Order: sequence, then structure tokens, then C-alpha cells
Amino acid sequence: MDSADSPLDDLRRQIDEIDTALHELLMRRSEIAVQIGMFKGNGGGDAAESPFLRPGREAVVLRRLIERHRGNLPKATIIRMWREMMSALVRLQGPFAVAVYAPDQVSGYWDLAHDHFGSLTPITMHDSSGQVLRAVIDGQATVGVLPLPQQDDGEPWWRYMLSNDARIPRVIARLPFGAPATLFGGAVEALAVGRVVQEETGKDRSLVVFEATTEVSRSGLRAALEAAALETVYIHVWRDSSNPETWLHLIEIDGFLAPTDERLGAVARRLGESLRQIWPLGGYAVPFTPAELDLRT
Repeated sequence: MDSADSPLDDLRRQIDEIDTALHELLMRRSEIAVQIGMFKGNGGGDAAESPFLRPGREAVVLRRLIERHRGNLPKATIIRMWREMMSALVRLQGPFAVAVYAPDQVSGYWDLAHDHFGSLTPITMHDSSGQVLRAVIDGQATVGVLPLPQQDDGEPWWRYMLSNDARIPRVIARLPFGAPATLFGGAVEALAVGRVVQEETGKDRSLVVFEATTEVSRSGLRAALEAAALETVYIHVWRDSSNPETWLHLIEIDGFLAPTDERLGAVARRLGESLRQIWPLGGYAVPFTPAELDLRT
């Protein structure tokens, strides 16, 4: 070290060296991301078709990093940094845009989308959940961000996903995945939907709808699911007044549940003729808890 240099100058020089190394690694990572996009044969086109968007793998990567993280840099910051980088690299591989439920009287969903999918990702705001779904179905957006379902929803958006049409999106993530962002108007939670196949991550939730000709009691549903070794998180029941012979039971199940899981067949047999159809709606990797991020509650 030059005699004119102070210890502080040396520390700053080390920071510069680290910044250069980090930049080199980022450039290398972006080159690999482009190769992945080429390998998967994505040459553009429909923005909703996203073979390179893998929410499950992203969750696994973040969990691994948080598990190994040491030092004073907050874990929540690590998640924000990696989410920004992941989203930027997804955009290098192919078209990527987000449609968000954001009517004038409701705040927070745009902030959730911005924080999770990146500050430079194209985001469009829509007045209704139906418009968000339509944007994804029509290929104007890769992902849609919608309110977390509630029992008192008068017009639940998830009922429009009961279809075998390949264009219909499925639930792929729950937001926020990391630390809650500073949201204008207060904290909200959301589900993200897209035309992406759910991947098992080891810590998942799955969503299904049981369509029946009568209302099935929550206790009866829980018993049928428990008998098939499926743990229920919540059950929401909805019936369209214009179609009183159809009852829809939205069920969140703890764990990964593939559409062909034989346990669903066991539940169907237990419920009998009243069950018309089971509709898998996808699922998501369970977000971090404040305790996992060392956050004060």
C-alpha cells in the first residue's frame, strides 16, 4: 500500500475490486440466460407463453441463498436484489410483461408487482380482475396479479379459470414472497397467474376447485381430504345466483398437488355423485415468514 494511502483508501479499493468481480459475474449470468432462452426455442411471439419463467425454481434459489446467508446485510435485501436480477434476466430470454389489478379505489397491487417482477418490467394496470385475466389469455401479458381470494368475494375471479382451454392461466406465485414492501395505502397480498406449470419446491400450497351440484359442508370436505392424506388450509364456497345448481368450493391444500394426483380421485369417490368435477388451479411456493427473514413483527 502506498504510504500516502490511508486504511480507508485501502477498504475503498477492495470495494472497487468486489464491484468489478460482481459486475463480471452478472455479465456472465446474463450471457447464460440468453443461451437458455435460445435453447428453449423462444423466438418471441405470444407474451403469455413463457417456458423460461419458472417461479418454483426461483423460490428454490432464494431459499438456498437465505439459508446460507451470513452477516449484517438483511436477508430481505438479498431477496429484493435477486428478484430484480431474476426478472431482468427473464426479460433477456423472451417477452415478459405483467398485468395488475389496480382500480382507482384499491392500492398496493402495483407495488407488489413492481417489487416482485422488477422495476423495469412492463406493467399495465386494469380496473377489474376480468381484464387482468383477459390480458394473460390474449397474450398481452405473461403474468397477472390478482387479489388474494376471500370468502366474501361477490364475483370471485378464480371461477373464470375453470376450463380445459390451454390459454387459461393457473396460479403460479403468492406475493409478497419476501419481506412486505412499503405499499401505498397499506399492506395487501396477491396471487400471480400465468401459463406456467407448477413445479414442486418442497414447501408448497396448491389450489383446487370442487364443482358440485350441492353445497358440501366444510367439515365434510375437510374429512374427505384428510382421509386422502391432504391437509386443508382454507375453503371458500361460492354459488352463482343465475346457476343455483352449481356450487364451487375453492380449496387451498398444504403441499404440492399435481393435477393427476391419485389422492384427488380418492376424494372424489368419497364425496360421491354430488361432485361434478375437480378443477386444479395451480399453486405456489410458500413465501418466507418474518421469522425466516429475521424481521421483527
